[in-house]
Amino acid sequence: MDASLLAFIPLILTIVLALVLRHTLVALGAGIIAGALVLSHFQPIASLSYLADIATSQFYKQGEWQGWHLDVIATMVLLGVMTQLLARGGAVMAFGDWLYSYVRSQRHARLVTILLGWLVFIDGIFSCLAVGNVCQPLSDRYQMRREQLAYFVDSNASPLCALLLFSSWGPYLLSLLAGVSFLPMPPVAAFFELAQTNFYAILTIGVSVFVAWKGFGFDAAVPVQTTVPSPEIGKGNPWLLLVPMVTLLSASVGLTLYSGATHTHQSGLAAWLAAADIGTAMRNAALLAVVMSLLMMLKSGRRVPTLLSDLYHGVISMRLAIGILLCTWMIGAVIKDLQIAAILATWAEAHLNPSFLVSGLFLLCATMAFATGSSWGTFAIMIPIGAEITGHVSPELLLPALSAVVAGSVFGDHCSPISDTSVLSATSSGCEPRAHVLTQLPFALTVALSALVGFQMLNIGMSKLESWLIAIVALCVLLSVLQGWFRYKDAKAIAVKTLPKV
Repeated sequence: MDASLLAFIPLILTIVLALVLRHTLVALGAGIIAGALVLSHFQPIASLSYLADIATSQFYKQGEWQGWHLDVIATMVLLGVMTQLLARGGAVMAFGDWLYSYVRSQRHARLVTILLGWLVFIDGIFSCLAVGNVCQPLSDRYQMRREQLAYFVDSNASPLCALLLFSSWGPYLLSLLAGVSFLPMPPVAAFFELAQTNFYAILTIGVSVFVAWKGFGFDAAVPVQTTVPSPEIGKGNPWLLLVPMVTLLSASVGLTLYSGATHTHQSGLAAWLAAADIGTAMRNAALLAVVMSLLMMLKSGRRVPTLLSDLYHGVISMRLAIGILLCTWMIGAVIKDLQIAAILATWAEAHLNPSFLVSGLFLLCATMAFATGSSWGTFAIMIPIGAEITGHVSPELLLPALSAVVAGSVFGDHCSPISDTSVLSATSSGCEPRAHVLTQLPFALTVALSALVGFQMLNIGMSKLESWLIAIVALCVLLSVLQGWFRYKDAKAIAVKTLPKV
């Protein structure tokens, strides 16, 4: 077999297993093992030696500890601990109870659901679980359909995390961007650039606010039994949530800027961000937030043995995410050693039409994430490959192409019926996952088409501002069509109900 074709076996195996098994960790692990076998010419001892080498090199390499990787893992563990402390300690539920006293209408209830999603931004899964469970009584009180609640929960979880550096997604994406050796700027600056053109994530959040304000797209609520809070959840007050979250955000920003200011002689926010040790800053900020969470919980009366249990569950809750992250780093090393990206880039340079590079990557990543139900798995595979292809075909489109990879992955994950966030958004909101996906799909497709237009505008050389304006115009037109379709659907349903019985 041709050597270049043989090199693709691990990548093809990873993608096929991800599609068939829908288990990212298993697919990545199989790809890593297959890559080791190919690189060692199918010699078992040499393969095991290679696997041990790339595993240990993620932490210790050439006589130096890999501080970035260690900081990223520590940050993710601390965020998982903080998530469990806030959820199990009743901080989110207490904040929801406090908000209920200020809700006066169904519109307020819809907007409060979105606001709560913005406040618990640290992790997509945590946001889905927390907001859905907290807002179920609110949705019952103001006759919101559970599918509508699930839509607001899901649309302000992963899309928001993809835009915020100080969420659990931030360190993961930064680690992948750091692996792109020819980035024209530091990974932190690149992250902000990608966020500015993530049309899908930003427009999804905007459309959710618009739908909450207008209240269209969902039928009238069916009366349901009000959810009773679990007796295992402790009582608290709004400050149990607000103080740790404000600590995390303010410490992240403050420590990042301080780190940058001490590492450069230049002045200005941009120079400080470029020179900052973001991994250490986020690790320390997460540690401060965890300490603050513990102090607030102790003050609220939560006992030390219970807090120790919360800490344990927080660490355990992140084991799958950390496993995926480690496998992501390892398969990145395997792909690099196999020179897969370079081969794909050579083929793309010869056969790919650069006029559809960015929009094509958006559609490709959306398809992969939809089929696998994993945005993180798609990031792991497509960010290094997409970067290499773009670097050879149209280097000036590198950042828009990477933004399309992130946006397409979020879109596919957002619509997938097997995505963890889709399932958790539905179950925590009290509806069937299938019903949630079907009722969310018209809005997601509307935003995706608008995002596709925006990415194509970037592809043909328009500026970010011009691309945004055209994408927003496209969204307004498509939303008008969607509203008209819902009005027609509602009118038809009313006409059927009013027909005389024979």
